[in-house]
Amino acid sequence: MSRKYIDCREIPSESHCTIAISADNEDELLEAAVQHAVAVHRHYNTPELRLLIKRGIREGTPPDTRRAPYNGAGQTDRIPLR
Repeated sequence: MSRKYIDCREIPSESHCTIAISADNEDELLEAAVQHAVAVHRHYNTPELRLLIKRGIREGTPPDTRRAPYNGAGQTDRIPLR
């Protein structure tokens, strides 16, 4: 079983959140990510939110990068840490 993660840096937000959450189990990761989205980003715990979070789950561990400014085109530019 490989590790899974979700990284707030991949989602543009006003708060510029840099939280990354990882777990060995997708259900555990989903629950932690939903709690974070509700508590920090003030989303509602809905089936739609859970689906969006599930779509953002990646295999492995979060990359060691820092977030560059939001580029206005719906993406962020990544800057690797050295």
